[in-house]
Amino acid sequence: MACGHEEGREYGIGQSREETMGAEGMSNTCVEFSCEYRTCKISSDFRKVDGMSWCRALCQSHSTAAILLWVNIWGCLGTITEFLCFSLFSQLGGCGILGVGIWLAVTQGNFATLSPTFPSLSAANILIVTGTFIMIIGFVGCIGAIKENKCLLLSFFIMLLIIFVLELIVVTLFFLYSDKIDKYAQQDLKKGLHLYGTEGNIGLTNAWSIIQTDFRCCGVSNYTDWFEVYNATRVPDSCCLEFSENCGLHSPGTWWKAPCYDTVKVWLQENLLAVGIFGLCTAMVQILGLTFAMTMYCQVVKADTYCA
Repeated sequence: MACGHEEGREYGIGQSREETMGAEGMSNTCVEFSCEYRTCKISSDFRKVDGMSWCRALCQSHSTAAILLWVNIWGCLGTITEFLCFSLFSQLGGCGILGVGIWLAVTQGNFATLSPTFPSLSAANILIVTGTFIMIIGFVGCIGAIKENKCLLLSFFIMLLIIFVLELIVVTLFFLYSDKIDKYAQQDLKKGLHLYGTEGNIGLTNAWSIIQTDFRCCGVSNYTDWFEVYNATRVPDSCCLEFSENCGLHSPGTWWKAPCYDTVKVWLQENLLAVGIFGLCTAMVQILGLTFAMTMYCQVVKADTYCA
């Protein structure tokens, strides 16, 4: 078989392709043209007869068949190009996230490690893992698009689908159990206060100092949370209205009164629109990636079946 037709009948023996197939014999789908282009381009029939000149003449004729031919070509190329661009941008995005994570890990230690229960759950580690995973997915997509490999394209689709489903589950559980999460988070953060300023916990110490300074708050629920840490003698200097060394030893009138947990929560609620837009854009990008991957996978499967 050659291009889904009997050997010797694709372009005819001693006949032109147009005479053998006619205008209606032309590929009417992207898959058929892709098959003929990839297979017949190197066949002996293509060189013996006027296959290439027929294509050139047809494209120069401005006929309906020529228009359909180019629409099919660009339909195939468009899917590959879009998917390849998506994969490349994913890789670049993953590289950027990974770079920021490594920079945080090197310069800031375990920055934003507020939870003693999950000490590895730092901003740096999250960014490093996320960036690496995105890079791997993007690499698989790029190779799959370039090689038109069904296994890699399907792997890309499955990995992206798993991430998308997990995100939906996490968001759903967060809204369903928001009250319990609030309670648990506050308890865990209060436990973390006892690690403030201790050896090996520079990330947690820096995170609390930055939060209390920037949000003008003190403690998880209020400044008395620190009394359990310092035996009711002081608070960290980052709790002071006007920062100075050992200002945390002064009277409560010189400390911030606002609770950090509620203050940060209010800030997030005020910026909920931006968070929602970011989440929606992320979901749309993932859906586009799933669509491109499955479309290209189906085209490759159909082309392989047609060319068999």
